[in-house]
Amino acid sequence: MKHIVVVGAGQAGFSVVSKLRNLQFDGSITLIGNEPVPPYQRPPLSKKYLLGEMDVERLYLRPLSFYNDHEINLKLGVEVTAVDSVQKTITVGKEIINYDELIFTTGSTPNYLPPQIGGNLAGVYVVRNLSDVDSIVSEFIINKHVLIIGGGYIGLEAAAVASKLGLRVTLVEMGERILQRVASSETSDYFRNLHTNNGVVIRENVGVKRLKGNDCVEVVELTDGSNLEVDFVIAGIGISPSINLAKMAGCKLDNGIKTDATGRTSISAIWAAGDCASFPYRDTRIRLESVPNAIDQAELLALNIMGGNLEYKAKPWFWSDQFDVKLQIAGLNSGFNDVVTRGANSSISFWYYKDTELLAVDAMNDPRAYMIGKRLIEAGRSPGKDLVKDTSADLKSLL
Repeated sequence: MKHIVVVGAGQAGFSVVSKLRNLQFDGSITLIGNEPVPPYQRPPLSKKYLLGEMDVERLYLRPLSFYNDHEINLKLGVEVTAVDSVQKTITVGKEIINYDELIFTTGSTPNYLPPQIGGNLAGVYVVRNLSDVDSIVSEFIINKHVLIIGGGYIGLEAAAVASKLGLRVTLVEMGERILQRVASSETSDYFRNLHTNNGVVIRENVGVKRLKGNDCVEVVELTDGSNLEVDFVIAGIGISPSINLAKMAGCKLDNGIKTDATGRTSISAIWAAGDCASFPYRDTRIRLESVPNAIDQAELLALNIMGGNLEYKAKPWFWSDQFDVKLQIAGLNSGFNDVVTRGANSSISFWYYKDTELLAVDAMNDPRAYMIGKRLIEAGRSPGKDLVKDTSADLKSLL
């Protein structure tokens, strides 16, 4: 009987095993996770769960009974320590497990502040998994001062939650502006204003030189020479794909585990999907860190394991919730050279163009602009910029 082993019990891992059973795969399935809980949603961790608006059971993608009912062997709280792609085995503790097909859905790991500058002091946190949030939640006390390092979406979401819970919040960003790596200056300006209007102090062009304290962080020395007294620190300085096991197996790497358009790696019978995998996209190669990508890519991979030979056609979209604003992003803005603004104030969208080609849309509290922009991008259609600017025109006319 064929045995499929999936390493990584996140969104992609769950999606591939559930899809395999939906496709009537009747062999053995083993899903291995290094956390002691079943697969769960990550986006609410830094939002509703941290705010206390969602119980842990609601995070779970399915209850434990689902895995028993679908004959999925779930191994939780364990680490894979070895991969032998010749013998087709993996090692978990003292157990050697044979596989016919091996799937890496190992996700990504947060970047940590180096110990040399005090990153190992107590009171320094990251926000990536359930245990991270459980360890930090007791710090969220009114009037405590939190320093958030990094002005990306994770940092901004954490800042919004801390501010809503009554903490004093300072956010520092080494770059010239928040969201510099992922968004236009228009989107940066929008979210800077949103946060400052809600009491968050944002300092750009400033990094962290050193964290000071006896056992716990007490003072942060910044690169501009100033010092901040803090109660705790959250580092939101990005994530890196988890590639160690794939490297051990001999898989080729390229900004993650290199796969072809079907999800196959360079090693026979080994596949990859989700945050850890890079794949062909148009004329380049990308890696997408998003829930929709994890689901779509994993489900297509399951189809291919069942005999299909389908190529993954990514439809990138993302979202972020901050204060009372829902940001929805369609497409990828890489290479844009013009931004067109539609709307104003509480409902606004920014449309990214490369010359006359529409690449992406950032929509703030404007789901209609997001949905129509997404459909246009997926269809390869680019409306004229004057039409986009004209709020008197029905957005549907752009289609």
